[in-house]
Amino acid sequence: MNPTKPSRRSFLKTTAALAGMSPMTALLGQRPAPAGGLLVAYVGTFSSPLRDTLPTQVDLPPGNGRGIHIFKIDRTTGTMTPGRIVEIGTSPGCLALNAAGTRLYSANETDRVGDAKQGTASAFAVDRSDGRLQLLNTVPTGGAGPTYVSVHPSGRHLLVANYGGGSVAVLPILGDGRLGNPSDVKVAAGAIGPPRATHAPAGSFAVSGHDHTHAHMIQADPSGRFVLHADLGLDVIFIWRFDDQRGALAPNDPPSISLPPGDGPRHFCFHPTGRWFYSIQEEGSTVVLFDYDSGSGHLTMRQTISTLPPDFTGSNFCSEILVSTDGRHVYAGNRLHDSIAIFSVGSDGALTYVGEEWTRGDYPRSFNFDPTGGFLYCCNQRADTVTVFRVDRATGGLSFTGHYVPVGNPSSIVFVELAT
Repeated sequence: MNPTKPSRRSFLKTTAALAGMSPMTALLGQRPAPAGGLLVAYVGTFSSPLRDTLPTQVDLPPGNGRGIHIFKIDRTTGTMTPGRIVEIGTSPGCLALNAAGTRLYSANETDRVGDAKQGTASAFAVDRSDGRLQLLNTVPTGGAGPTYVSVHPSGRHLLVANYGGGSVAVLPILGDGRLGNPSDVKVAAGAIGPPRATHAPAGSFAVSGHDHTHAHMIQADPSGRFVLHADLGLDVIFIWRFDDQRGALAPNDPPSISLPPGDGPRHFCFHPTGRWFYSIQEEGSTVVLFDYDSGSGHLTMRQTISTLPPDFTGSNFCSEILVSTDGRHVYAGNRLHDSIAIFSVGSDGALTYVGEEWTRGDYPRSFNFDPTGGFLYCCNQRADTVTVFRVDRATGGLSFTGHYVPVGNPSSIVFVELAT
């Protein structure tokens, strides 16, 4: 398909009612425009091959990336101008920033250290004048194949999901931003889900991760009192009470909630109000809406909706899920179908499928908004490119800017606002 055409899967226009301001938008407000200083993007990549991957490890590429790629962003057009590259050969595939934008952390998925062949995480200082990175230190993550990192709201801990090790870990963030050795490691246990997903599309051969436990994402709730993590192999989302003083996890009551067998929960996100929680299932190709009780940490399942068009058949692996900055839309990534599904968010948090946009690349592993929410940047892992889309805030629609950015096996992208 000619990439210069508007889209091979054109976005379905929403009704006029969606274009109006909703009560929820009034509640959340719009994010203010940036001050106008330098905007920098960091792109994490797969930068080394693994020759002994698991049979169900379907998405690790040959390693075309070079480490962490740094770009200057044009705020008006969304254009990315390449800058320095921090050469790392251990696949810094997931990146996370502290709230001040002064420290960057990476999960080094293909690193193997010690007798246990643990993965590692690295800490970097961000130069606030030009975005350059300085390596502070690298520590083991308490398990193999760390695939996700996030910073706890307190700023004192890095949370790590070790996909290969089926565990999650808490790493102390020291006063200068360096990382300490794990203060807690929890290894998940339970019955492995079936290889066939409950909600698999007709004709699907999508099987990934139902061989043993696989922690795929970990993040605190907005208050920081609870930490949640998704285990793809167990089809479970775990809920932990978090001790910020000790950096320790304790099972909540109940300690987890199950997803449909075989569907494979991968990533999740909270709505800006904190009342709703959305989980995306890698093999089931669904988004599940939960009501979230911030006082107890309880999740209550309320809606399941497909990320694919009604007539789709064949294999698909879901990837990323995000809520727009104004809380009005949810975006869900489809790999193999190579699209981003777009949902409107109702006044009760329920989702309505309103369309999709082709990613202009192969295997969209993740995507992210710029700080204003005006642009969406998609990491097309197997196409070795990042593609840039303008966001229509009224409809949620995505319009391709025509900008392709060559990056070997891009996996994640984050943004830092630097000094004016």
